[in-house]
Amino acid sequence: MKSIDLFIERWIGKHTMVPISQQDLEELEGKLNHKLPSAYKYLLTTYGLIHTPNVMNQSCDLSVNIENVKDFLNVNDVYELSKLYQMSGMPEGHVVFASDCNGNMFCFKSAECEQPNQDMSVWYYDRHNAAVNQTSDSFITWLNGFNSH
Repeated sequence: MKSIDLFIERWIGKHTMVPISQQDLEELEGKLNHKLPSAYKYLLTTYGLIHTPNVMNQSCDLSVNIENVKDFLNVNDVYELSKLYQMSGMPEGHVVFASDCNGNMFCFKSAECEQPNQDMSVWYYDRHNAAVNQTSDSFITWLNGFNSH
């Protein structure tokens, strides 16, 4: 998964990360009753939870058009925050996986999570407008958007 490896090299560097176990991801999928994209699972099982302050710093440069992803959520938060955000206004049918610095979320659409191992589109939940909009056709394409800056 070259795109993921490049994303880590470019934005994370040598920060220590602890990979998430395959068992923890399988338990999460069981709780959600959905499959997660294989590329996303590769990222978590190979590298672990990611904190990307460098993306935020780069996004402050007004000449750069890059999304502001800050943290990838741990497996408990994926489940709990998906429910919490739906209770607080996010349209149902989304699984959150990462946040920006303003409390908005990047998510997968639940309907796309029914087929195992496919790459899924990435959606952005703007909590101020209670709107979810597609930001990328796939998780890999979304990461490649960061890699091109």
